Amino acid sequence: MDLDDNTGFALARRPIWEAASPKPDFPALAAEINVDVAIIGGGITGMTTAALLAQSNLRVALLEAAQIGSGTTGHSTGNLYATVDQNLHKLSAKWGELKTRQVVDSRRRAVDLVEGLVQQHNIQCGFSRQPWTLYSMDADPTANDTIEHEYQAAMRFGLQARISNDLPVPYPVHKALIVSNQAQFHPLSYVRQLASAIRSGRCEIYEMSPVTDVDEATGLIKTLQGRVHAQHIVMATHTPLGISLLHTELGVYREYAVAAPLREAQLSGGIFWSAGPEKHSTRLVDIGGTPHVLIIGGKHKTGQKEDAQAEYLKLEAVLRRNFNIGDVAYRWSAQQYRPADSLPYIGRMTSGSRLLHATGFAADGLTYGTVAAMMIADDINGVNNQYAELYTPRRFNPIKAAPTFIKENLNVASYYVKDYLKAPEAKEISEVARGEGRIVEVSGNKLAVYRDEAYQLHVVSPVCTHMKCLVHFNQAERTWDCPCHGSRFSVEGTVLEGPALSGLKKLALPEEPVKPSGGTVGE
Repeated sequence: MDLDDNTGFALARRPIWEAASPKPDFPALAAEINVDVAIIGGGITGMTTAALLAQSNLRVALLEAAQIGSGTTGHSTGNLYATVDQNLHKLSAKWGELKTRQVVDSRRRAVDLVEGLVQQHNIQCGFSRQPWTLYSMDADPTANDTIEHEYQAAMRFGLQARISNDLPVPYPVHKALIVSNQAQFHPLSYVRQLASAIRSGRCEIYEMSPVTDVDEATGLIKTLQGRVHAQHIVMATHTPLGISLLHTELGVYREYAVAAPLREAQLSGGIFWSAGPEKHSTRLVDIGGTPHVLIIGGKHKTGQKEDAQAEYLKLEAVLRRNFNIGDVAYRWSAQQYRPADSLPYIGRMTSGSRLLHATGFAADGLTYGTVAAMMIADDINGVNNQYAELYTPRRFNPIKAAPTFIKENLNVASYYVKDYLKAPEAKEISEVARGEGRIVEVSGNKLAVYRDEAYQLHVVSPVCTHMKCLVHFNQAERTWDCPCHGSRFSVEGTVLEGPALSGLKKLALPEEPVKPSGGTVGE
C-alpha cells in the first residue's frame, strides 16, 4: 500500500461507506429554473425532505455542492436511535419531562420513517434493528451513575431498557444500559439510492452545484452555472450558509473515525457507547462480506487542535488494544454543530420567511436530520407539526442557553483577536516543508501557504470569507479550517464546508528557484 511519507498514513482519507456505495450520476445545474421548493444540501436532511415533498404536487429542486451524501451524512457512523448524545437525564433536567418525552417521541418516529422509506423504495442499505448500549469498563462511580440515571430516564420515556454487564464485545464490561429496537444502516447507500428512487420531472436533483448566493427576499439562489427561483428555500446544509444569528448559538466540533477489518468474530450488531472519560462510539460494519470494526471519538473545536493527526493514532490504539484487527483501512473525520441549549433549530427564523433551517444536531444528526425533514415537509405543506414549537429556531431561553452561549462566543472572539495579533508561523516561504501548511508573513501581509508533495506552492488568503477570522491548517485532513464558525477550505481555497459561500482568495507568488531545504515532514 502506498503511504503518505509525511504522516505514515495511507494516502486515502475516506469513510468506510464509500467502499460500498457506487457514486450516483446527477447533472450539475446549468440553467435558470423555477420551483416551489429549493433544497440546498444532499445529505439525509435534504434528501428525506425531497422524498416527502415528492409525494405532494410540488416542484422540487435539490442542489448538492459535491455528490449526494458526500458531506456529513457520508462521514457519520450510520446509527439511528431515540436517545441523545447529551443523555436523556441531562436533557430532562434542563427542559423538563414533557419536552424530553417529545424529543424521544420525535426521534423514535424518525427511525420508523427511515425504515419505512427503506421498505417503500427497496433500498439496499443494510438497515437492521439493533440495540443501543451505554457501558462502563470499570467501577468508575461517575460513569456508572450516568448509566443508572440514563436507565431511569429511558424507562420514564417509554424506551425498552435494561441493565446488564453481558455484552458481545471482547473486553470486560462493568455495567451497561441496553436500549432495544434502535437501528443501523449504511447512510451513504441510503441517501444515494433514495435520490435515485425519487428523481423525477417534478423532483430534480443536481450535483456539483455549490450555492454561491441566497437572496431570501426574492427567493433567488445562485450556483456556479445556474439560478433557481423558489417560494421556499430549505437550508439542509448542516449549518446555515452565509451570515445567520444561529451561528452565535452553535459550537462547531470535529470528531475522528477509523475502521479496520476484524480477524475474528469479536463484535455483533449494535451501537456501543462508552461512558468513561474517553468517550467512543463503536459498531460493526460489513463491507463486501468482510466484518469491520468502526470507532469514532476525539472531539475538539474545529480549527483549534494543534495535532489533529494524533486523534487517529489514539483511536487506532484503542482498536488494537480491544480487538484483533488487520491494517486500518479507513480514516475520516466529520463535523458537528452543538446548540447552546441542547436542542436543534428547525424551521423558520421569522413568521412568513421563505427560508427554513435545520441545524444544531450535535452528534445525533442522522436521526435529527430525519426529524427536521418531517417537520419542514409539514410546514411547506401547511400541516401543523406537533414538534414545531419544541425545535423552533425562534426560541431563545437565556437560562438554558446562557452558559454555553457565552462560552462559545467568547471562544470565537478570542480566536478572532489573538490570531490577528500573534506572530506568523513562518517568516519565509522556504520554511514551509513539503506536505505542510503555515501562515507566512511576506512584506507585511499574512499568507496561507501549503507545499504539496511535488514541492509546488499553493497560496491563498488566510482570511475566512465568512466573518474574517484567520484560518488554521489541519495537517490531518490537509485543509484550512476556520476556528470561529467552522468553515473549511481546500489548499486551493475551495469551500469544503460552510457557512462560507465563497472560497479563500488565491494569491500569486513567483516560483521558487530551487527545492527548499526544509525537507519532508517526518524526515
